[in-house]
Amino acid sequence: MVLTPDELALFDYGLSLEENPRSACVAAMKFIQDRRGWVDDEAMAWLAKKLDMNLSDLESVATFYSLVFRKPVGKHVILMCDSVSCWIMGCESVGDHLRRRLGIDLGQTTPDRRFTWLTIPCLGACDMAPAMMVDEILCGPLTPELIDKILDACEEADSS
Repeated sequence: MVLTPDELALFDYGLSLEENPRSACVAAMKFIQDRRGWVDDEAMAWLAKKLDMNLSDLESVATFYSLVFRKPVGKHVILMCDSVSCWIMGCESVGDHLRRRLGIDLGQTTPDRRFTWLTIPCLGACDMAPAMMVDEILCGPLTPELIDKILDACEEADSS
């Protein structure tokens, strides 16, 4: 089952507020993702039927939005901004530090499933460039020291 009975009731209520259920496809995917961590193939097939959409159309929406996760992600998702502003301000060098610290490349998840590192075209935080978002918390301007502090805080929170 994709959703529990309580989640399904909440989901159905949210859909009832839409004039056209198809217009809620992004919100519907995020609803499932918020509860499961990602949107798997079973959930996509279920959503396509529920929203009366072709699965390939729903899949094309999911691949357009970089924040709809179609494969499992770590407990902490790191979104590194790679906009022009962040690039000019050194996102490549802080990215190199993040790569060394986590032992993974962009698009990968650490073996302990603690961190996933992704890029995002823009965080809208040019005044904080280079910037990243960790668990919906905006961080910047990034330095190797700040990255270490952020990752240490995540690890401490996980162990308590």
